[in-house]
Amino acid sequence: MSHQRRRVGPIDTTSPPLIGLDIETDTSIDGLDPRCSPVVALALSSSAGEWVFDHEDEAALLRAADDHIASLESGVLVTWNGSGFDLPFITDRAHRLGLTIGLHTVHDPALPGQARPLPGHPGRVRGRWHRLAHLDGYQAFRADVGQNLPISCGLKSLARFVGLPVVEVDRTRIHELTAQQRHDYVASDARLARALVERRADRAAWVDQSPSSRGS
Repeated sequence: MSHQRRRVGPIDTTSPPLIGLDIETDTSIDGLDPRCSPVVALALSSSAGEWVFDHEDEAALLRAADDHIASLESGVLVTWNGSGFDLPFITDRAHRLGLTIGLHTVHDPALPGQARPLPGHPGRVRGRWHRLAHLDGYQAFRADVGQNLPISCGLKSLARFVGLPVVEVDRTRIHELTAQQRHDYVASDARLARALVERRADRAAWVDQSPSSRGS
């Protein structure tokens, strides 16, 4: 496991801290199918620092990430399309490895998204990982920016639009990256997701609730 820790700014103590989360999967098999493709890297990015978990052993990687998240007192995990990919992918892989981790997800058919869900899953999910709630930045931006501006709500498209630095690689060939390239890429995506959501004054309204509790 490798960790990259960077001080990038003061912690906002007026609201739960935002913690970007991103995963990379094994594209040498099928990086979009959790039934056969393992997680090869997981990054967390907060104002306090950044951490990348990239054990060669997937079970050790997920346990290390879970232990770190369990140590956090509060916060909101920010993903980009995490409701449709990252969270159900991690849940699936942990189940297949026989791991018990603190990530809990529930399918919510009311969440809009792609026509084809993650293989083996009915659709998008809401989630929580130990004490940390979840916020899917893609869902927030597609609801207003995507409806009113002629711009893609892809993570990198929006990041470039607002002037954030973007790390670009061939997303279909993650398995050909060096360890450092993969490290930089997954950390960058976690950082971008957090930085974009930090710009939204209404971000608290987008934090996941269970389907049964919404509107109550």
